[in-house]
Amino acid sequence: MNIDSISNIETQDTEDTRPILVVPYVWIGDFVRGHTVVRVLRKRWPNRPVDLLTSRLCAPLVDYMPGVRAGIVFDLPRSRLALTQQRTLAAELRKRNYATALVLPRTWKSAIAPALAGIPERVGFFGEARFGLINAMRWREKQQPRFIDKNAILALPDGASRPPEWPVPQLRVPADEVSRWRQANGLGSGPAIALGPGSVGVSKRWTYYPEAARLFAGHGFDVWVVGGPGEKALAQEIAAVGGPRVRDLTGTDLRNGALAMAAASVAITNDSGLMHIAAAIGTPTMGIFGPTDPDLWAPLNGLAATVRQTKNKLPCQPCQRTVCTMNDHRCMRDIAAEEVVGIAERVLAQINER
Repeated sequence: MNIDSISNIETQDTEDTRPILVVPYVWIGDFVRGHTVVRVLRKRWPNRPVDLLTSRLCAPLVDYMPGVRAGIVFDLPRSRLALTQQRTLAAELRKRNYATALVLPRTWKSAIAPALAGIPERVGFFGEARFGLINAMRWREKQQPRFIDKNAILALPDGASRPPEWPVPQLRVPADEVSRWRQANGLGSGPAIALGPGSVGVSKRWTYYPEAARLFAGHGFDVWVVGGPGEKALAQEIAAVGGPRVRDLTGTDLRNGALAMAAASVAITNDSGLMHIAAAIGTPTMGIFGPTDPDLWAPLNGLAATVRQTKNKLPCQPCQRTVCTMNDHRCMRDIAAEEVVGIAERVLAQINER
């Protein structure tokens, strides 16, 4: 979406300075999309500080999110309520005197600490029958068509209609920080293609990143493979096929991934957190989709190109499965490396013409 309709959101009490806590989803892509919620809140209440609860993994992104005062870093285990840790977190939240908490996830666990902290207004959907934990209950969650609608509607007054467009997420990475990062990693100053071959779920991973890297390098481009520790073996395979112009930039620090996406001329990714990071930064981003629907899961920011198999669309698409159980992953295997490289070079040509 190219239209930023934040002007359609009504500004309310400009004298209100009570802080707000947002409890977001902490998968990387969902965390980035949560910045839309921050922007809506800042439009409604320009003088109310907004903090984000964040995992250690996502914490570096907070530094690049305009309108966020602070990130509260606290990792809770995914598989249990962890009441001892919840009490510790609640004690930290209580010190900060939040007047409102927006609890975006619909789980019991996500609402416990704000309730134990005694935050007066706790907004969220009914979810897992969270009576008492959520005291400003919202209903009709299923009437919201997209994930972003379910989240951002919580930042509007109860009963308000969705605006025609939501404000897009923003990540502002300072140019001097990008320059220092390139210099520290010996990456020069020329154009580079960033590849994000990872994703949650193997079915979303495009098959031909090694071949694409080889073609880009053969056309004179530097290629960076970006991702976390789980992509290290894949990055090494891509570099081995692509040759000396291909660099493995995978690592444990998400700040490194954000800086790589900010420095790249074009980013090519699966439907993944890195896709949302690159798009929110403003880097021309190509998203490769197979089992997921870009109408539902593509970034609000828009993509330079949405790549998917359309000539012979499979009846199982989109299946939303994390592992392909039919048609031998053809939704990804039928997208050729030459096609992706050709689209990327056209995107680069359009950028150079501006």
